[in-house]
Amino acid sequence: MTRVNFYILGDTQESARLQFACRLIQQAVTRQKCDVLVQVDDEAQARALDELLWVFQPDAFVPHALLDPSGSIEEAPVHIGWHNDPGPHHQLLVNLSTQLPAFFARFERLSEVVVQQQDVLHYTREHYRHLRDRGYPITDHDMR
Repeated sequence: MTRVNFYILGDTQESARLQFACRLIQQAVTRQKCDVLVQVDDEAQARALDELLWVFQPDAFVPHALLDPSGSIEEAPVHIGWHNDPGPHHQLLVNLSTQLPAFFARFERLSEVVVQQQDVLHYTREHYRHLRDRGYPITDHDMR
């Protein structure tokens, strides 16, 4: 069963959410040797996160690629997707999307990053309820 982690930040800015997600992704790849899928809502968000992963830390390198909706998969431990195909991934899903992807249950772990912004709070609470009501083990990390 997928283990779920909610990281609750005290910040209100989306930029803080993305910076935290980048650090989370980096740790998953470098320390835990995980393959990671980062799910976002659309291609524009995917490209913005792609850029941020290159520059979020001057001394860090997180090998990553966009998950091509055509099915072509570039070799990398981190893929950023915005469509309904998770590619070959099954270890860690970092969900930055407003929706809980239908394929989340194929992953060993699911991470959600929450900031104190009304729309983010609204949809992550919905994700939390959905997961809790179905018996998924959830761990809250209150970073406030």
